[in-house]
Amino acid sequence: MRKSFGAKTLVFATPVWVVATFDKNNRPNAATVAWGGVCSSKPPSVAVSLRKSRYTYENILHRKAFTVNVPSAEQVKIADYCGIVSGKNEDKFGGAGITAVKSDIVDAPYIQEFPMTLECKLTGMMEIGIHTHFIGEIIDVKVDEKMLTDDSLPDILKISPIIYGPEIQAYYGVGKYLGKAFSVGKEMSSRVKK
Repeated sequence: MRKSFGAKTLVFATPVWVVATFDKNNRPNAATVAWGGVCSSKPPSVAVSLRKSRYTYENILHRKAFTVNVPSAEQVKIADYCGIVSGKNEDKFGGAGITAVKSDIVDAPYIQEFPMTLECKLTGMMEIGIHTHFIGEIIDVKVDEKMLTDDSLPDILKISPIIYGPEIQAYYGVGKYLGKAFSVGKEMSSRVKK
């Protein structure tokens, strides 16, 4: 038996990202979003959804760029703070004690203290209900070297990204390793090459 919840934004899990932009006066802003994800492999792109009333909305339109910053679990208070105050009224970088670093590639800042950043140029947008879906082509990904595996790849357990549970409005960390993608399911099919 399953319980119906109706039409809700209830899916597990959504990422907790902090989108950083510059405003018209070159002041950095950071906005926490949970409505986001990868939307294309070629070109590599992400999408984030924002309401028109958000300060970041105008900044992205003006600069045609943004960064997606991935906070670690120990930075959950910073991420939450960046989502509950408005950059129109408050300097979030100063309030959170984080450092804005101007990207050499896109016209946006990134957050020095966060372990992972995607630098994106705006390539499209679409209105969906009360949100606008901003599509950003990923021009570069920067990861703190301390957060890499022995093979020099990003280590999800070291980065320790935050995930968000919509509707229950709660933050969580990532769990244990479950298996290699595109591999653990091979034993279930005779049609998959082993």
